[in-house]
Amino acid sequence: MLRIYEPADLLEAELLVAMLASEGVTAHLSGQHLLGAVGELPVSGLLGLLVADVQAERAQQLITGYNAAQPLDFEPPTDFSGELLC
Repeated sequence: MLRIYEPADLLEAELLVAMLASEGVTAHLSGQHLLGAVGELPVSGLLGLLVADVQAERAQQLITGYNAAQPLDFEPPTDFSGELLC
C-alpha cells in the first residue's frame, strides 16, 4: 500500500475515496479516527489516502485531474418562459 495523497479534511478524503472507487480504484483512508485528538496531535498530516501499489499510478492521475478541475462557466438563462419561478 502506498500513501498517495494527504486530503485537507475529512470531507475531501471521503469525496476522493468515492471518486476513486467510481473509477475502479480501491482506496483506504488512514487517520480519520485521529481527528478527535486534534488538540493533542499536529493539525496536518493526520489523513492519508492509501492504494495498492499496482493502482497507485492510476489513482495519482485521477487525483491530479481532480486538483486541476475548474468550475464550469455559468450563464443564467435569459428566457424563463415555461419555468415556474418561486
